[in-house]
Amino acid sequence: MSTFTRSSTSTSTGSTSDGKNGTTDGTLNATTTEATRRPRLSGMTWLVWRQHRAGFWAILAATALSVAWIVYQRGQLVDFLDGYGYPGKSLDDEGGKFQQYKDAFSFVSMGLQAIPILLGVFLGAPLLAGDLENGTAKLVAAQSMSRTRCLATKLALAGLVAVVSTGVLSAVFGWWWNPVKSDVTFMDWTSGAAFNTTGPVPVALTLFSVFGGVAIGVVLRRTLTAMVVTFGFTVVLQLVWGYFLLSLGNVVTVTTNKGVNVYPSLPHGAYEIDQSYVTGSGDLVGWGTCSGSQTEAARQVCLDKADVVGWSVQYLPMSQMNAMQWFGASILFALTAGVVAFLFFWGRKRLV
Repeated sequence: MSTFTRSSTSTSTGSTSDGKNGTTDGTLNATTTEATRRPRLSGMTWLVWRQHRAGFWAILAATALSVAWIVYQRGQLVDFLDGYGYPGKSLDDEGGKFQQYKDAFSFVSMGLQAIPILLGVFLGAPLLAGDLENGTAKLVAAQSMSRTRCLATKLALAGLVAVVSTGVLSAVFGWWWNPVKSDVTFMDWTSGAAFNTTGPVPVALTLFSVFGGVAIGVVLRRTLTAMVVTFGFTVVLQLVWGYFLLSLGNVVTVTTNKGVNVYPSLPHGAYEIDQSYVTGSGDLVGWGTCSGSQTEAARQVCLDKADVVGWSVQYLPMSQMNAMQWFGASILFALTAGVVAFLFFWGRKRLV
């Protein structure tokens, strides 16, 4: 009996050993190798993604749908321009058929300008305020994970989603606008509709809005209150940004001395900032000088009396747009870095 038992055991052990050395072992190794090769989130990254996955997926899905719609609209625009004969023919003479494309541009640009506000309110403000309000932050602080690592992971994932969504939309919108970019009657490049929706500006505005919302949430510690205050913060940010937008460029001045009937020639797409009359002594007088004269002859006498010999015009050339965008974005990135530093050096102390 004992011999049978030992034999059975030996046979069973040998069979198992053969299986491990043969097909079973190979299958397990292949499965393990395949699993390790697949990129998977783990640890704190997985936890943060799972906690905010609904918001992250909603942002990415909305981005994908918007990109698909812009690509379709771009194709429609190019077909129209090719059939119309642009740029050989001016769009001013197209008879109103181009209006639908202008409306589409206006609709999308308004949506893109609203992204920093929306992400600041619905992604940034609740990111940490929700944890502080419902007590999740205390639970995390009690684990082996440090608060610094938790904060860094949350900021990194939120920032990554914001950069990917706004960066892709900015690139695709600029690609859509490019065929008619030189036509200033279509969309002025200094307007928020163009300047704040292309290049690095939307990414910079969104990051500052999101992390600003996070900081507001850490200070106020109440989700709804943080969202309301963040909405006000992002709106004011947009207004202040629009007020100082033109100061990002280097103003160019051109003057003439061939009389008021010869206006200076400006580069195509240039944005005119100011204009004045130039006197023989080089002084500037307002372009409204002598505008009260009732006849052209009386106006000319008035201009001669003021010794007006030409024009002085200040403008921003369209060629500065890219440099202005990067300069403005660098300022916003620096401000964002300051907010992140605030969160790490002061805000993390309040994450309990």
